Amino acid sequence: MPTGLNRTYLVVLTLLCFGCSPVEDPTLFPVFDAAAVESPPAKPGVDRNPLRNLLWGDLHIHTSYSTDAYAMGVRSTPDDAYVFTRGGTIEHGAGYPIRIDRPLDFAAVTDHAEYLGAARADDSRVEALEERSLRDRLLYDSPLSLIPVVLSVARDITGEKRFADDPSVAAVVRDAWRATVESANAHYDPGVFTTFVGYEWTSMPDGQNLHRNVIYRDSNVPQTPFSSFESENPEDLWDLLDEQRAAGKRVIAIPHNGNVSNGLMYRQTRYDGSPITADYAEQRTRNEPVSEIFQIKGTSETHPMLSPEDEFADFEIMNSQLSPTGDDSEPKGSYARDALRTGIEFAHTEGFNPYRFGVIGSTDSHNASSSVEESNHHGKLPLMDGTAAIRMGEAIPLPDSLRRSRKWGAAGLAGVWAEENTRESIFDALVRRETFATSGPRILLRFFGSFNYSDELRQRADALQLAYARGVPMGGVLSKSDVPADGRHSAPGFFIWAAKDPAGANLDRVQIIKAWVDDDGRSHERIYNVALSDAGRLEEGGDAAPVGNTVDVTAASYSNSLGATQLNAFWRDPDFDGDSDAFYYARAIEIPTPRWSTYDARRLGIEAPQPTSIQERAVSSAIWYQAE
Repeated sequence: MPTGLNRTYLVVLTLLCFGCSPVEDPTLFPVFDAAAVESPPAKPGVDRNPLRNLLWGDLHIHTSYSTDAYAMGVRSTPDDAYVFTRGGTIEHGAGYPIRIDRPLDFAAVTDHAEYLGAARADDSRVEALEERSLRDRLLYDSPLSLIPVVLSVARDITGEKRFADDPSVAAVVRDAWRATVESANAHYDPGVFTTFVGYEWTSMPDGQNLHRNVIYRDSNVPQTPFSSFESENPEDLWDLLDEQRAAGKRVIAIPHNGNVSNGLMYRQTRYDGSPITADYAEQRTRNEPVSEIFQIKGTSETHPMLSPEDEFADFEIMNSQLSPTGDDSEPKGSYARDALRTGIEFAHTEGFNPYRFGVIGSTDSHNASSSVEESNHHGKLPLMDGTAAIRMGEAIPLPDSLRRSRKWGAAGLAGVWAEENTRESIFDALVRRETFATSGPRILLRFFGSFNYSDELRQRADALQLAYARGVPMGGVLSKSDVPADGRHSAPGFFIWAAKDPAGANLDRVQIIKAWVDDDGRSHERIYNVALSDAGRLEEGGDAAPVGNTVDVTAASYSNSLGATQLNAFWRDPDFDGDSDAFYYARAIEIPTPRWSTYDARRLGIEAPQPTSIQERAVSSAIWYQAE
């Protein structure tokens, strides 16, 4: 289904949960009390900085205007989403209070364009959902006693595509879109908190994920969003966005969850199977400057099958497609690093690159929230993973093969280097790809490349000024013409600086991931450990011994006795070939910390499942070398 409700999956849940007894679930306490909520704290403004401010945001949040969210128990609005991301308390769909630990700098509500607002606009369709609160049902009834009602809502709202052509539904969509725009404009506070008008275009041919979030630079937006009912072909979306851009609307699309696209997100042909052309490459790059690679439904950086030499590739991997069968997704064509490699192969053989994009993280939360804290995770959809007992299978006795939410993570965030905290400045940073993705922690990461850097740059007080003046930041492009005529440096050098999340774990290491093309046009990759928290761990050949693990699984705790608070490095490529296209990106990795499932296991007094700990990370947008 376009909205992500998996009818077959819900039927199975219904059959398995009839007769289940309620379980004690501490997540449901305390009950939300509107009179006791905390308002967003006062937040200082950000001054203009030509050397860029680091701003944190989430460009992928759903509310009750999305049919799947409403049917699964969400009643919060876009206003609630902005209250939450600014640091205020809101009510979770399961009836308990939720609050982010630190306010974000920017956010976007991106509800599904398909049936936008339709479920919440007609309460007669969901009267049974309102007879008693979801919290009461979870406390006193079979944990998923509402599933038959949810199925009825899904059938009524999304059962037939022709429902979308009903004039009354079109009016509902326009009203919901108008409310979405008005909410974003009302909460926009330039310099302090930035909101973007956006929506999700939810194309899913045969259950294969081709979703995009569409984000506008300002309030000059269309009267209605473009839905996958009009076309499931991304090229049609780009055509429309090009038309809007020509009419003065500044807009981009952000792909997400390539990991469950079954190889379609970054395929080596066009949507219809015809060859990729230079025009296609230019249009795709123009419309999709960044991709979302960390979020609740898994990681889309790389996959162990694609990067067998990368010891950190097996991180929050989710392979199950969103189709009713939940078949495994084909890794090739589904992950960002593989796509970037495909891009330089095209550059070598065809002279153009269809996959020159940067990266961000966001959550895809459907609770009008950003649930990125492992210790305070509140899930994606109330009825699927809204409490610890549901997430851990204590309330729903399903086999692991059917408990997809167990594989969901608490992720991610977008780090953006922008001059100001305004729509225009942040949007422009996205376009130029001066962005990075994190799996949730607020790790600072800067990455620059040039043929005119040397190691002394790290020691200079004016390092950032020189880095911008003499080279390019993450998202930039170097070329053979940048090589100094005097031959001082025949290989590019890279300046990397990473700092721990002030409220989080120390750093284990910083790496540079390089990929290049050989004479036959085949790409290769290699991971370089360029900075370690303990240099003594570096082994012959460049590998590094593990940092260690301080996680106490029973207590769901860890110690910062390992790792470093900051890591920086200057690295020059020892294997550079000036005739070979290449790209480089930086990755900062934390020491091990407890996963959300370990925290939930402690709350419930049960054994924590594997993995009990994870190494969270930040991944920069790439810097490309163009051999011309």
